[in-house]
Amino acid sequence: MGVVGTPSDQRGLAASAAPGILRRSFARIVAWRWPILGFYALLLVPSIWLALGVRQDNSIDRLIVATDPDYVATREFEKVFGAGEFAVLVAEAPDPLAPAVVARVDRIERALQKVPGVTANSALSVYRRARAGFDATPAEIEGFRRFATGTDLFRRQGLLGDHTLAIGLLLTVDGTSGRARTLAAIERAVATADANAGDTSSSSLHALGEPFVNAYLDRTQSGAWRYFVLFGVFVVALNVALYRSVRTLAAFLVTLATCLAVSVGYIGATGGTLTIVSPMVPMTILVTATSSLVYLQSRFVDRPPDRPVDEHQIFALENKFVACTASIFATAVGFAALAVSQIRPIREMGIWVAVGLALTWVIVFTLFPALQKCLRTPTGQEWRTASTGIERFVGWLPAWSHRWRWPLVLSALGLSGLGAVALFGLPGVVAPMRILTDPVEYMSHASSLYQDIRRLGPSLPGLSLSQIWLQGEVGSISEPAVLDGLHDFQQTLEADPGVGAVVGPTTILRTIRYIAGAGDGWPTDAAALEELAAELEGLAPVEPMLGRFVEPHGLGQAQLTVITRSAEYEAFQHLDASIARTWSAVVGRHPALGELHLRIVGLTPLHAKMAQNLVPTLVESFALTVVVIFAAFLLVFRNGTARLMAMIPSIFAILVMFLVMRLSGMRLNIATILIASTVLGTSENDQIHFFYHFLEGRRDGTVEYALRHTLRVAGRAILFATLINAGGFLAFGVAELPPIRQFGLLAALAFALSMLADFTALPAALWILFRARPDPPRPLGSAGV
Repeated sequence: MGVVGTPSDQRGLAASAAPGILRRSFARIVAWRWPILGFYALLLVPSIWLALGVRQDNSIDRLIVATDPDYVATREFEKVFGAGEFAVLVAEAPDPLAPAVVARVDRIERALQKVPGVTANSALSVYRRARAGFDATPAEIEGFRRFATGTDLFRRQGLLGDHTLAIGLLLTVDGTSGRARTLAAIERAVATADANAGDTSSSSLHALGEPFVNAYLDRTQSGAWRYFVLFGVFVVALNVALYRSVRTLAAFLVTLATCLAVSVGYIGATGGTLTIVSPMVPMTILVTATSSLVYLQSRFVDRPPDRPVDEHQIFALENKFVACTASIFATAVGFAALAVSQIRPIREMGIWVAVGLALTWVIVFTLFPALQKCLRTPTGQEWRTASTGIERFVGWLPAWSHRWRWPLVLSALGLSGLGAVALFGLPGVVAPMRILTDPVEYMSHASSLYQDIRRLGPSLPGLSLSQIWLQGEVGSISEPAVLDGLHDFQQTLEADPGVGAVVGPTTILRTIRYIAGAGDGWPTDAAALEELAAELEGLAPVEPMLGRFVEPHGLGQAQLTVITRSAEYEAFQHLDASIARTWSAVVGRHPALGELHLRIVGLTPLHAKMAQNLVPTLVESFALTVVVIFAAFLLVFRNGTARLMAMIPSIFAILVMFLVMRLSGMRLNIATILIASTVLGTSENDQIHFFYHFLEGRRDGTVEYALRHTLRVAGRAILFATLINAGGFLAFGVAELPPIRQFGLLAALAFALSMLADFTALPAALWILFRARPDPPRPLGSAGV
């Protein structure tokens, strides 16, 4: 695989003979190889310990930055009305009020009352309090049927449906481990209740809601180790095929394991917590490190016969230092740009990868050379990696790319334009690509939990919850005029087709009136309203149901929980506008409400804000990555126009990938939004090495000469580096979560497209840029490259 005797190589060898700073540095690294190995052996101990201590938390509220104003407001709201995760157990049956179904729900609810941190509420629990007990006798079950169907209150709250009888759950949990313990206790309580009853065929039981979704995400991501096992197998196979050396394979594996341990150890040292997108952090580091090692080792094995191994190792390290450093820097910048995101896991991921790649750069240029020397990894003189195939490719590509230069460049630009339209849309013709904001869609669509939520969830208290927080003066909520206005506001808002139900203080007061036998209607005369207001003042400090909706002691704050039928951003926009419009109209009818300040808080608004931040995350981080990479490489390569042309493969791959997304019906989500920065930063590695050696060749010859030199030196490495990039991220294709699986498949596709452009559009663009033509044919027997 020789470039033996070429002027570029000879000058590189001559430069390496000079006592430059790089030569001296690498000579010392090789000379101090044993102390370096000892240092990393000691470093691995705390790194592994810290890495093993990193926690995993895939809960949905981890998606928002803790300093976000809406996040802070939600936490302040919870200090007043209590925090917790809402869930629901649904008994589904043809007749949900049949004796066997009611008896089963009664047993389960009684068992749940013994579980710490769980508050259960249902139509049956309301009836039990109203009657001071419930024994599930035929007479009492019939009485409960009349009680539950004598009002629409329970249906509006989602506690009773045509075929469902639900138990609402409020879980007070502390993090992932606390949630797991509580859900396990709930599962045991249900199992015990059903075991004591025997036959449970009268109804099917479904568990829905945020805690169960979070637990599902935790379980699926706990199997993330499979991705890295697959990548490890891929590295072994690739290494054996490329170098056929056990010693080289050992050097690769030790270096990669060190990069992984030190990078994840940094996350542990900073107190970081892994989230739903965090598996991409170690995978990106492994992929980038492996690509750099392939470039270094491929240059090392390409040793001319007359050059000593030790001298050639220093030359190879010097020769690839700038390109490898620039490529790692490009990837680090691509991810560091994600720090502008207001989505917490994406921001953390960007910072972690950037720091991890800085550590990887140090490890690659210190530990790996030491291992090369200690393990005596063979060069090309011990086993030739060249093949006649690469020589034929080198001889064929330059002339072919010149002949088809305009079709290649124009087709690349045309496909890129279609990709841009697929992403951003075309006014009046194509809408921009939609953003997926419903966290339930992160789940596998084949899972029973997903199917239950989609079938039963829209009208039940589950994930799509927003709270309307009303703040006023002390005692203002118990004013009769304010209560009357709140009832009007709630009723008007419930008339919106996009709203499933609204539960507030007037709902609880109506329920209390219904229990007392006064009916579930809202009083209209002043005396009855005064009486109800006085009742509120007396019950608020002692009635737990009211305490969830009215500030118990000051009576200056209240909240209404809105159950929406969708968690999509468009649905929240509609809800937000409907609340504002309805509030303004109701305040006009009830001036007493004008003293209250209204805020919308809760999980659904935070999801909506996350969705709103997805596009800025994509656009801002991508633009920042492009600017920084271009500026940095302008300083390195001193050729702005050519440097811009060299970015064609990455831009082409990213935009065509968005076109594939649009054609296949995929949507932007928390994972796929990362592909642009990931692919730009990582695939630029190939273009950096391509362009570095192209300029190296241009110092001595023509465009054709430079292309041939580039393909001989870096073509094989670009091919295998792309296989590494694509293969590494393709491991995510086995993920159960659709966003992670889509990220892996799309990233692999983008890397393949980028390599295709490396060998087609990029050479074609360089022919056009330099206005060059192929060299004249050489006479037979003449010397050539």
